[in-house]
Amino acid sequence: MPFTLLAVIFSLASGFVGLGADRHPRLLRHTSFGLLGLSGIAGLLGGGTALIGGVSLDFSLPLGLPWLAWHLHLDALAGFFLCVISVVLLAVALFGPHYVQEYEHGPHPLSLLALATGLFIAGMQLVLLAADAFFFMIAWELMSVASYFLVAYSHEHAANRHAAFIYLLMAEIGALLIILAYGVLVGFGDGFTFEQMRHAELTPLWAAVAFVLAMAGFGMKAGIVPLHAWLPEAHPVAPSHISALMSGVMLKVAVYGFIRFTFDLVGPEHFHWGWGVAVLVAGAASAVLGVLYALMQHNLKRLLAYHSVENIGIIFMGLGLALLFYSDGKPTLGAIGLIAALYHTLNHAIFKSLLFLGAGVILQRTHESDIEHMGGLIHRMPITAVWFLVGCISISALPPFNGFVSEWLTYQAALQVSSLDSGVLRSFVPVTAAMLALTGGLAAACFVKVFGVVFLGKPRSHHAHRARRLESTSALAGMGWLAGLCLLLGILPTPLVRLLEGVSLQLTGAGLPESASRGWLWLAPVSPENASYAALLVMLAMGLAWLLSYEWLHPGHEHPERQAYPWDCGFGELNARMQYTASAFAMPFRRIFADTLIVHEDIDKNTTGPDQLKVTGIRYHLHVSDLLWLWFYEPVAKLLHWAVRRVGKIQTGNIRVYLGYSFFTLIFLLWVIS
Repeated sequence: MPFTLLAVIFSLASGFVGLGADRHPRLLRHTSFGLLGLSGIAGLLGGGTALIGGVSLDFSLPLGLPWLAWHLHLDALAGFFLCVISVVLLAVALFGPHYVQEYEHGPHPLSLLALATGLFIAGMQLVLLAADAFFFMIAWELMSVASYFLVAYSHEHAANRHAAFIYLLMAEIGALLIILAYGVLVGFGDGFTFEQMRHAELTPLWAAVAFVLAMAGFGMKAGIVPLHAWLPEAHPVAPSHISALMSGVMLKVAVYGFIRFTFDLVGPEHFHWGWGVAVLVAGAASAVLGVLYALMQHNLKRLLAYHSVENIGIIFMGLGLALLFYSDGKPTLGAIGLIAALYHTLNHAIFKSLLFLGAGVILQRTHESDIEHMGGLIHRMPITAVWFLVGCISISALPPFNGFVSEWLTYQAALQVSSLDSGVLRSFVPVTAAMLALTGGLAAACFVKVFGVVFLGKPRSHHAHRARRLESTSALAGMGWLAGLCLLLGILPTPLVRLLEGVSLQLTGAGLPESASRGWLWLAPVSPENASYAALLVMLAMGLAWLLSYEWLHPGHEHPERQAYPWDCGFGELNARMQYTASAFAMPFRRIFADTLIVHEDIDKNTTGPDQLKVTGIRYHLHVSDLLWLWFYEPVAKLLHWAVRRVGKIQTGNIRVYLGYSFFTLIFLLWVIS
């Protein structure tokens, strides 16, 4: 616990030290980010101790209400998520000093950026340590409000203010739902502490009510479909190192809240198979729709934001499978789904933070957010290109990187569906597994598009042509730290799986089957006879295949290599306008999924001549709308506007009427209490 409290103190100190950054920018670039690095180290030590040791520590601070102190609790689950925060925080601490230089001469105060960042990180850390509903919600609101100011940092743009408003609105609605969920447990328990909530004697109906409220509240912060509307709006407008923290870490804090509430406070004894179906459907829908909309995007950070929706969906698919197996009396199989979800939580935090930091470098060097205006950047920033490529391979779930392991574990959980007693569920789960396979294929296609259009070919704009190499060693080291973890967690997954099994044991009392043990090299979640994975052997096979292919293409190295221009079809030297565009790459998918997407295409032709037959220019406009805005959010907004207009009639401006409202409200509340 001392290390975890030190982590919070360092985070708070980084914010308050940065208050002097307007006069002395080095306070932000060196001292503030240095304190964040110390916070990451302390968090790794504290969280790692709890995760490896499997012990629980309790602590209380006399700072809350007179009858309710602030209770803190550190166990394996909180320790794991604290490690998730700390891993990303170390990368941001290395990356940030160089990145924030562009804000030093801007119109916005650096002190606000530093203070809000410190409070944001401290809020996330305190959420993980909170052990009572009152303190949890204080930390949750600190996290939400601080991140609102970070989203609205460049508030001179109307789009940024709109994104910040949408984010704050949905964050507060989600907070109200979480309060109601805790209220159900408090009503059936003996108090506000988590320990008292664990002993709440819930009826099946009220357990379901609490679950639905928690899923909606935490799902809104996590960005699960259809509650994801804020995410593709907020992440693109925040500073890139903040986008890495929001997507890589803050979404995982919401996942932590859902796991803590459902698997710990409510408990497996109250699980119903319908809960698993609901979570599994929401996860599968989020995964498929998230990657589909990402594939259609050209704004780099908006594309990455939609991929966060996709990966949160994959995490919830693992949790849904766990709920199904636990409710069916198969706890060891449920542990596989839970471990897969936790593994993907860490993986997504790492590779998505890497991609957002890489996007920050690209945007900073090219001053372009549209990938159609990039190209050829691998020649101008080769190290950044390598780190970004590692992130692309990892998020595409290709071996031997980490994304493959967690998605493979999710498949293994889904393949145990034959153990379920219900024939309907045995038919339903394979459909969601097929949706996960579709998601993986579309994700790979999307990042082939991204890397090819951004880094390969010729520069498509003046800014891309003049882009400069990233020379900051610390920024490259921060990205390299995350890239190295992508490879390490891909080739040595077994030690982490064993640690995550301890989290499952502490939460639900169930771990992996005894037959799953096969040493440090082989990962066999069920048994070696069913399926196993050895990443080092896969790497060896891939290396051998590459070597054989190279030798076959270059027998004896007899022929010298020469470089030549590709065939140009007689047009002369190829230029940037002749390259394959991102829109063209996504066009087949746009046609295939036309019924799922809302696509607006317009072609404007400029013609001259007496009969307007000579075409001098063609401009193509493409816009893909989120169908949930049309089907869900706009009808809800219209309903709210209608209700507000009706309720607004009680606003008379007469003080005597308002006193009457207060009197009758007081009488009603006294009646409720009595």
